[in-house]
Amino acid sequence: MKNGAMEKGAEKDIHILATRILLVRHGETDFNLTHRFQGRIDIPLNKEGKNQAQALALALKDEPLTAVYSSPLIRAMETARSIKAFHPSTPLFKEEGLAEMDLGEFDGMQAGDWGSQHQEFNKTWRTTPSRLKMPGGESLPEVQIRAIDTLERITKPYSPGSTLLLCSHNFVNRTILCHALGLPLDRFRDFQQDAAALNVLYKRGGQLLAEVVNDVSHLKKYEGASLQT
Repeated sequence: MKNGAMEKGAEKDIHILATRILLVRHGETDFNLTHRFQGRIDIPLNKEGKNQAQALALALKDEPLTAVYSSPLIRAMETARSIKAFHPSTPLFKEEGLAEMDLGEFDGMQAGDWGSQHQEFNKTWRTTPSRLKMPGGESLPEVQIRAIDTLERITKPYSPGSTLLLCSHNFVNRTILCHALGLPLDRFRDFQQDAAALNVLYKRGGQLLAEVVNDVSHLKKYEGASLQT
C-alpha cells in the first residue's frame, strides 16, 4: 500500500474516489490518568473518558457512516457505542485486529516504575523502538502489519465514497498513521494520539493518505454537552 500526506491538488479527486476512514482513539481511562500501561487489560472509560466520547460523538453525529468497527476492548467499544448512538441503522462490528498492542509482561506497570526497572529496554525504546519486542507481547512492526492487514480487509467490501469509522488505540493508530504519512516506525512520536482524538484518512486502491491527524478540537467545543439522539 502506498502512502503519504495529502497534496492540495489531489484533495478533490480523492474525496470522490476514495473510501474515507475516520480513525479515532478511545476516551480516557483511569490507567491513562495514572500513567499505567494498559495494553490488553480491559479497562473501562472513566468519567472524563465518557465525556470525551460524548464530545466525539457529537462532532461526528452528522457524518454519513457506512459502518463502525471497534477494538473489542471495553474502552474502545464504549467510545464506539457513543458514536453509534447517533447512527442507529449503522452496523457496529468488533474487530480483533484493532485491539491495542500486546505489551506482554509490561501490561499494568506504572510508567515510572517501568522506566527505572527496565533502563536498557527504555533506552532503546526511546531511540529505535522498532527494534524491540515486548516480552511476551508484540513489536511495533508486528502491530503495524496486523493493523494495515486489518484496514485492507475492512475496507475491501466497500465502494468508493463510503465512510467507515474505526475505533482503536494509541499504538495501533500511530502505526497506521506512520504508514499513511510515510514515516518509519522509529518516528511514531512525531505526532500525538490524545484521548478521543480524530484522524481522517482516505484510501484509494493501494494508496492511504492522511488529511487530519490528532484533531481534539471537539473536546473543547462540546465540553459539558449532553448526549441526546
